[in-house]
Formats: sequence, C-alpha cells, structure tokens
Amino acid sequence: MSISRRSVRILGVASASAALALGFAGNALACNISEFSAEAVCDGTNGVIHVTDKDASGTPAVITVFLESNGADAKQVGKPTEVKGSAEGVTVTFAEDWQPDAKYRVHVKAGNQVDEDLKELLTTPSKACDTEESPSPTPTEASPTPSETASTPAESDTPTPSASESSSTAPATTTDNAPSPAAGSSNLAETGANSNTGMIAGIAGAFVVAGGGAVYYGMRRRGATNGR
Repeated sequence: MSISRRSVRILGVASASAALALGFAGNALACNISEFSAEAVCDGTNGVIHVTDKDASGTPAVITVFLESNGADAKQVGKPTEVKGSAEGVTVTFAEDWQPDAKYRVHVKAGNQVDEDLKELLTTPSKACDTEESPSPTPTEASPTPSETASTPAESDTPTPSASESSSTAPATTTDNAPSPAAGSSNLAETGANSNTGMIAGIAGAFVVAGGGAVYYGMRRRGATNGR
C-alpha cells in the first residue's frame, strides 16, 4: 500500500508540532534564574535577607549572599543555603544586620541549569530597623549622708539617771586608810567629855577659895591681936 504525498505532509506537520510542544514543555519545567528573587526586611529589630525560589520543577538550588563594597565582595553573609522551590515559592532567610542603602549580590547554583547571580544587586531600604528603647532607670531613694547618721543619737539600753536621783544618792563612804582631820578633833572632844577633869578642877578651885579665905581670916585675926 503506497502512501500519498498528502499523508506524508500531514505526518510531518504533526511531528513538528509535537517536537515544538515538547520543547516548550521542557523549557517550562527547567530551572531559571528569573524564578529567584531577594529582599531585605526587618524581623522585629533585626535585619534579615529573604531569598524566594519559585521554580515549579523543584530543582534543588544553593543560595549564597555577599555584601558588596566598591564593586567587590566585602563579606559572605552566613553560609550557602539549599532550597527546593515550588510554584507557590519557598523562602530561605539570611540573618544580616544590614545598613541603609547597602548592596548585596545573590548567587544561585541549581545543578547544571543555573549558575549565576540575580540580574540586579539587592539594595536595602534607606531606613534601618528600629532599635529597642532601653528602659529609663528607676530613681532610687537617696541614702542618708554621714552627717545625718552621726547626728542621730544611738539608743542605750541603760537609762540615764535623772538629776533628782543623783542628788538624793548618798555619797560614797571613804576607805578606812584615808586620814580625816575631823576624826581627830572628835576624839579629843570625846576624851574631855568622858574624863573627870572638870570635877577635879572644881574641887581644886574650892580649895583655892577656901585657902584664900583662911589666909584672909588669919591675917585679920593677927592684926586684931597686935592692936591690943
């Protein structure tokens, strides 16, 4: 059975269409650098860099981020991180305390399909992340100065005797060894009062008076006798 030219033409067109369709499908499923994006945001008070992979084929890719300075890599941010994308997108995060208007280079390595940087450098926002406000210190009560402390009298357990108590207290008795002039005069007074000197002196006086009288009487009597 012979094949007509028309049939051959139809088969050729169908084969070309199928190849073209397969080519489009293959390109649609292949990993592409355009499916990756990056942004710098704030996570609370800390800066971070998000890289999102929207590769529908789910080809594993390794993301590496570099800080740029004067057209060269200043440092690598963190470690290279692997991501397996999806049509909805899968995001990996790099902790980075970025400064305003800083620039970062994002490199993607996905098997043999992609090994290049994002088309444009990542530029951070012109405003840094807000820092936490430190709480103001609570004022403390001032401690008393040394002069105030010294002026406060310390309480004593022993009560201070009053003036009336001190005046009514009898003086302490002196020791026996201390000489006392009053004691000597007191002994002399007691000696005179208790002796018989007064009585003897009185008797002697009486004798003197009696003797004197006897002498006077004798002299008068002698004079009267001589007169006769």
